[in-house]
Amino acid sequence: MTERPGQPGVCVSTADSHHNYTEREHHAGRDVWLSRKGAISARRGQAGLIPGSMGTASYVVAGLGNEAALLSAPHGAGRSHSRNAARRLFTRSDLEQRMGGIAWGHSDAFLDEHPDAYKPIDQVMADAADLVEVRHTLRQVVNVKGD
Repeated sequence: MTERPGQPGVCVSTADSHHNYTEREHHAGRDVWLSRKGAISARRGQAGLIPGSMGTASYVVAGLGNEAALLSAPHGAGRSHSRNAARRLFTRSDLEQRMGGIAWGHSDAFLDEHPDAYKPIDQVMADAADLVEVRHTLRQVVNVKGD
């Protein structure tokens, strides 16, 4: 974390937490091409972000460097329903209820992002306990999506 110039006590940090990529790495004594699909790099101490759905928490994490997991961790909650299935299963009134207290666009464009279209983020984080350490919990305030 670094302090912002001119704003004492206000600290900012960044986490480059891209996913769905391939890079050259060294594992098990050899150089390999490692593809992370739906995963982030979680080297020891490396900052990352593991997002939940638009109606649940997201987590700022630090990698634990788990060699058995190839220094990786989940990218996020992951879908339990496809976008098309979510549009069929969920209604806008249901989404209104689930998004209570969070600002969002109030359009059908958000149906495929319904919180119940995703796996429970708390379970994902419990499953990743040997991969990352939670540093901060983020709560949604506003969600934006193009129509």
